[in-house]
Amino acid sequence: MERTGSGGRFRIAVLQEKSKAGRLEENTAAVLSHMEEAKRHGADLLLLPECFLTGYSLPVENSQAIGPDDPYLTQVCRAARRLEIGVVVTAFTRGTERPRNTAFVVDKTGKILMEYSKVHTCDFADEACLEGGREFCVCDFHGIRLGVMICYDREYPESARILMLKGAEIILVPNDCTSMLPRVRALSTRAYENMTGVVMANPDGENGGCSCAFSPICWDREGRCIDNTIFLAGERETGIFYADFDLEELRAYREREMLGNTFRKVHAYGELLNGVVKPPFIRRRAQLLGTEQDEKAREGLE
Repeated sequence: MERTGSGGRFRIAVLQEKSKAGRLEENTAAVLSHMEEAKRHGADLLLLPECFLTGYSLPVENSQAIGPDDPYLTQVCRAARRLEIGVVVTAFTRGTERPRNTAFVVDKTGKILMEYSKVHTCDFADEACLEGGREFCVCDFHGIRLGVMICYDREYPESARILMLKGAEIILVPNDCTSMLPRVRALSTRAYENMTGVVMANPDGENGGCSCAFSPICWDREGRCIDNTIFLAGERETGIFYADFDLEELRAYREREMLGNTFRKVHAYGELLNGVVKPPFIRRRAQLLGTEQDEKAREGLE
């Protein structure tokens, strides 16, 4: 198997399409079809929107989520091996007590490299029924380091920052939400400040869509500014969009520029680990639905 990350072009196929809630057979068939299309267009990896396999519909019970040996996930892994294309498969998965919002990174041999569960679940809304993940993860995809953050994770700059610190060169973002304009701008900033590529897949729809990809390269060797947008889809467009990264250029930029983890003054960052929530950020429902660790951090707020 050729090492994708050895240099040259790395092509990510980004799906902008809504899946069907609870229709795993239909959704899996759609994934397989899109994998074939992406392969025909020379893609190394297909990125799906959030919870595409199961459909993103809440609330959901643990019994409705997929397990580690799910036959639909197995079908996708087999197709990845047959087609020699990677895929980021997204679904509700069974947690310890409640379901999780999960992304599996599958390589070109059909092997699951990484299972990441969304850390920042939306506890202010229907995602309060979910169990959050505990850490951000990075994997080696045929020689290139990939990180994943899911939807609401990207609202917090720490998510992308940790992925960068763990070695991510490109951050993949399965997404399913609306009001995208400020969120797209934020993703461009995440690419800039961490010197990582950032790619997001979001379903189409009014006030939605806007799947996008950003390069970390924001100026040339002479200091002239460069538009780092690789593509930005419209709200109602459907189908696959392609993000091409020149790995040699990306890595050369990361080696010479001064962002990312170059001159950070971590001695001044202690407050980032302070979990106490003070006004105006207190949200009573979030407090009641938080983890035991979160509750201890919020002692004395009542």
